[in-house]
Amino acid sequence: MAKAPKAPTTVKVLPHPQLCPEGAEFEAPSGRKLVDAMLEHGIAIEHACEKVCACATCHVHLREGADFVAAADDDEEDQLDDAWGLDAQSRLSCCVRVRGPGLVVELPRYSKNHARER
Repeated sequence: MAKAPKAPTTVKVLPHPQLCPEGAEFEAPSGRKLVDAMLEHGIAIEHACEKVCACATCHVHLREGADFVAAADDDEEDQLDDAWGLDAQSRLSCCVRVRGPGLVVELPRYSKNHARER
């Protein structure tokens, strides 16, 4: 018997002066990388390592919904040490798989890169 598809997750991105001035809200399929979901919805989050957990430029804060996603592994924790503005809710969006009813994401004011890549 086939499994029923999982309901999509509502992702709310809080306003950010450069990347998302108005904020955003969209649905993303369960299991999708958060970085990919944001890029697909026009949020130009940095991802200098091409989304392989090697640079910390896609750092975000999960303000709500973090209990539904898998905990950070050792590789992600090591990379987070290099992120700007680290706090207890910090994650790398390339490592977060969207799950649960909703996520509220805050983008840090700066990334570890001084100049954004275009």
